[in-house]
Amino acid sequence: MAKLPVSVDKIIAEYGPHKAYPPQGGFYGTNEPDKLVKTHCCYCGMQCGIQLKVKDNKIAGFEPWMEFPFNEGRLCPKGVQRYMQNNHPDRLLSPIQRVEGKGFEPLGWDQAMDRTVSEIKRIQKSYGNDSFAMLSGVSLTNEKSYMIGKFARIALKTANLDYNGRLCMVSAGGGNKKAFGLDRSSNSWADLAHAEVIIVAGANISETFPTLTHYIWQARDNGAKLIVVDPRMIPLARTADVHLPIRPGGDSALFGAMLKILVDNDWLDHDFIDQYTSGFEATIEAVKDYDLDWAEEQTGISKDLILEAATLWGKAKTSFLMHARGIEHHTKGVENVLSCINLVLATGRIGKPYCGYGTITGQGNGQGGREHGHKCDQLPGNRDITNPEHRKYISEVWGINEKDMPGKGLTAYEQIEAIHRGEIKGLISICFNPLVSLPNNNYVREALEKLEFYVCMDTFLCETARYADIVLAGSLHEEEEGTVTTAEGRVVKINAAITPPNNARRDGDIIMELAARLGEGDKFSYPTSEDIFNELRVASKGGTADYYGITYKKVEENMGVFWPCPSLDHPGTPRLWEDRKFRTPDGKAHFNPVAYRPASEVTDDEFPVVMTTGRVVSQYLSGTQTRRIGKLVDQYPEPLLEVHPKLALKYGIEDHDLIRVKTRRGEAEFPAHVVETIREDTVFIPYHWGGKFSINQLTIGHLDPISKIPEFKVCACQLYKTDRKGSDKRTKTAYQSSL
Repeated sequence: MAKLPVSVDKIIAEYGPHKAYPPQGGFYGTNEPDKLVKTHCCYCGMQCGIQLKVKDNKIAGFEPWMEFPFNEGRLCPKGVQRYMQNNHPDRLLSPIQRVEGKGFEPLGWDQAMDRTVSEIKRIQKSYGNDSFAMLSGVSLTNEKSYMIGKFARIALKTANLDYNGRLCMVSAGGGNKKAFGLDRSSNSWADLAHAEVIIVAGANISETFPTLTHYIWQARDNGAKLIVVDPRMIPLARTADVHLPIRPGGDSALFGAMLKILVDNDWLDHDFIDQYTSGFEATIEAVKDYDLDWAEEQTGISKDLILEAATLWGKAKTSFLMHARGIEHHTKGVENVLSCINLVLATGRIGKPYCGYGTITGQGNGQGGREHGHKCDQLPGNRDITNPEHRKYISEVWGINEKDMPGKGLTAYEQIEAIHRGEIKGLISICFNPLVSLPNNNYVREALEKLEFYVCMDTFLCETARYADIVLAGSLHEEEEGTVTTAEGRVVKINAAITPPNNARRDGDIIMELAARLGEGDKFSYPTSEDIFNELRVASKGGTADYYGITYKKVEENMGVFWPCPSLDHPGTPRLWEDRKFRTPDGKAHFNPVAYRPASEVTDDEFPVVMTTGRVVSQYLSGTQTRRIGKLVDQYPEPLLEVHPKLALKYGIEDHDLIRVKTRRGEAEFPAHVVETIREDTVFIPYHWGGKFSINQLTIGHLDPISKIPEFKVCACQLYKTDRKGSDKRTKTAYQSSL
């Protein structure tokens, strides 16, 4: 029987936005705090330093942490409000279980654990070990990421473990490994402030990584030229020297054409290319026909602007190129990343002061979370699970026989497909809301309904958790000690400020108890998070993501340590490649030929408009946390459809009109927001909402063949004006957010 989503009395109407808290700005705790705890924000990969005020074992506010070197006390709107989730009335305070006809009811931990373990054993006995899968998240600490990878392989004995970084950084990681043999931004952001030319491609920094903007403003104050590649005139683009309003899907054509201009004008670093790279000749052969007329046709960008951008980049002495999901959420995301890297390598501007290349991490531990083992193809230290030497080393660290370690499993969206095929029958998830985050989410919902057993670990009853048989009440960021790794590659310390409320438990304790009940408790006995980290250090030793020389004490004394850090006397590595020793088999940086190809779905007469998705300043990922914070909800209470006035005129659309958007996956309605800051052939809808507000009802489940990231950024749609207006809940602030 299909599982129906249930609501509890703390959740408002089914599929609607979450209840915002606190009401009318009120909040617990106005007295002097009991203590002030230095830690980090729980949201994006900047991991800004923050001090949390604690009163009566509750977070009562915050103070800036001026000494932390990255943000120096600066915080974005989400960071300022992040503490408010802690006392929210929606918080899960004990395990709950689905009861037929009654919704969810509380149950004890022993009952919850007994049933979970018995269902795991039943399903695996009937269908095999890989029939029970696990999905994890990269807002978890390094310690939990490491332990989950170990848990899935040893206790759950399944190959099918993956994580929500599959929707984030995997295309960047795939490109970085191909080009450099190592997956990390090449520099600390300090180098960014002194670069002569900066390219920002597919990264709405001002709204999604606001504290990073400071370094771009510093560079601008120092005379830097700024090039922004984005189909929308995002806030950063309004100050740019060159804005390249690319048609979604045209990125590799743009960067390939720019590379050809560099070659034609001999704006190349021949010494660097000859001594430290391979593959250059094949790479320039791939773009030899990319003239400006062709590039203009493929990208939708004026050829004069393309030439201007290439000239600025080519003639610079120092430069920094950075990108995010805008070029990565594609079926050719890895190719887009490689085409960016080719521009960096051609000019030799890497491994030098004020020269760099950065892949901006979207999630809180998107960097560290993709290094230590909860990807389907990965082992700690960014090792390859299919490599016999890597398997042997990690097996020895874990104290198991290598032949007992599962092999490579399915990626996140492939797991959904496997559920539909009947190959996966059970699922456990933590820190992942796939019903909102994955594309084509009606297909995802059908998969959840087919599962024989689903257990979810979370702090709130997110949209996906409503389909669970059991929900285990876990911990928030501020309730468990650990480390995370910032987008710079800086390992920083998360300090526990409070303990979980009522009968909720720390995630790490839940995982260890499950392992014990599955008969592997001797391998999951960690008195403290530091004990987990010390094992992680050994497991990462010698890998490309080498943390061996990093300790809690060293992190706290230095306000973070950059990996790789192979020994205790090593200071860490803020700037990679100064020694020109790349981590590829031949020791050289690799150019990679990229032949432009269209997106997997292009417009036609039936679906003539390009639809793309992204974020807004006040929300984070699937909104499980931010859609519960009143001021953030007030700023952007529901998704809006951004449409250019000329396209709006064609369809008779006016501001606030409710527009039905149809794709090959389905249809949904969104209020129109008519703006001049988007391409005339493209509409934009943010993705932080679930149910009828979810844009991922309409997005496509096609994957990059290497990274297996979905193509969120391009699909074809049709627009239909209804005779209704959007709701009154949309505030003036919501409209101003994109002005």
